[in-house]
Amino acid sequence: MTTRKAYPSDLNDAAWSKIEAILPTTKMGRPPKHSRRELLDAIWYVLRTGITWRALPHDFPPWQTVYSYWRSLKLAGVWVYLNDILREQVRQQDGRESEASLLIADSQSVKTTEKGGHAASTEAS
Repeated sequence: MTTRKAYPSDLNDAAWSKIEAILPTTKMGRPPKHSRRELLDAIWYVLRTGITWRALPHDFPPWQTVYSYWRSLKLAGVWVYLNDILREQVRQQDGRESEASLLIADSQSVKTTEKGGHAASTEAS
């Protein structure tokens, strides 16, 4: 593990301790070259800054490694599970039930063309 200057998007120790317990453990075989925390810090960097995977700074693990880890967690459903667990914890800390008891749906019509409806799709005679 290389040491680098921290980015604002890096996980702090408290956040890491919560997330670490939820993440799947590494597979059998040779020890990983990069820690899960390093990989998550790189993922957070991409998500917070909006850069492409290939534009990941060189002091992070290689972008291919980071993307591969992100994708494996996505395919395993870890991101959805992580979001659900953390949302429940936040709700409980606020003194609320872990699951919402009410859902409010709102819809809005938006014009997609200046002249919409049937007239926009018919030929002029």
